[in-house]
Amino acid sequence: MKIVACYSNKGGVGKTATSVNLAHGLARSGKRVLLCDLDPQGASGFYFRVKPSKKLTEGKFFTDVERFTRAIRGSDFDNLDILPANMTFRDFDVFLSRMKNSRSRLKKALKSVEGDYDIILLDCPPNISTLSENVFKTADAILVPVIPTTLSERTFEQLLDFFAERDLPKKKILGFFSMVQSAKKLHGETMAGMTKAHSKRLMDVAVPFASEIEKMGVHRAPVAAFAPGSSAAVKAYAALCGAVSARI
Repeated sequence: MKIVACYSNKGGVGKTATSVNLAHGLARSGKRVLLCDLDPQGASGFYFRVKPSKKLTEGKFFTDVERFTRAIRGSDFDNLDILPANMTFRDFDVFLSRMKNSRSRLKKALKSVEGDYDIILLDCPPNISTLSENVFKTADAILVPVIPTTLSERTFEQLLDFFAERDLPKKKILGFFSMVQSAKKLHGETMAGMTKAHSKRLMDVAVPFASEIEKMGVHRAPVAAFAPGSSAAVKAYAALCGAVSARI
């Protein structure tokens, strides 16, 4: 079993859209996938039309295997299950700070289902916290969407610095460009500069800024499920699936 985290320390970069479309694409390729939403907003579960368990509180998530597994929901798609988030997940950091070996708790919780899935995909909240450090330690790969703008470039470099300061393996970080608008000169210049500076950490994938991706909230489904003819978005996510599969 491989664990892939979709993470960014910056919000609004297309992280949940990436998680949803990547989970769908990997499941279509034949992988048994669990999409685990760690963000209390619960957007991933919303997109897949599943409701969270109110009984899976922040403590039960990490300590009650039966409650954890019972909270997993099936989706409308073969090979794809969802563990939706609820608002109590906002207290994960408070709970983890009180536990011994707090940075290993997420890995222990996910091991309870390792025989059932080929890939667990984590949709993570946008911050650097105790939960984030659990994610960094647990994940085999950390997928980072980067909008080609100055602030996104800065937060990507902050993440690399954080890994370096704590002696975490930077090889886990797999960045890619998200919400790209090719008509914008700044996007092109930023992509060229970042690719040159971070060639080892950036995959050759660019997901466009597309109306079909924005419409996921209306259709509550991955792009390929309701707009298979949307070549730019569908092809980009297919390329992302291939790139991630090759790396892990």
